[in-house]
Amino acid sequence: MLKFRRMRSLQKFAATHSSVDNLFNLERHFYSRENFKKNRTTALSEWRQLCAA
Repeated sequence: MLKFRRMRSLQKFAATHSSVDNLFNLERHFYSRENFKKNRTTALSEWRQLCAA
């Protein structure tokens, strides 16, 4: 919080960060390599669609 001048900036960053973290946090240790790659590819394609919109 020290690097943010306004509380509003911190809130915007935290909201965006949590959305992105939830999208890409795949907890790799629970999946085999094949499933991890499939889930990561799906997450990346969804992210690209969101950025294109």
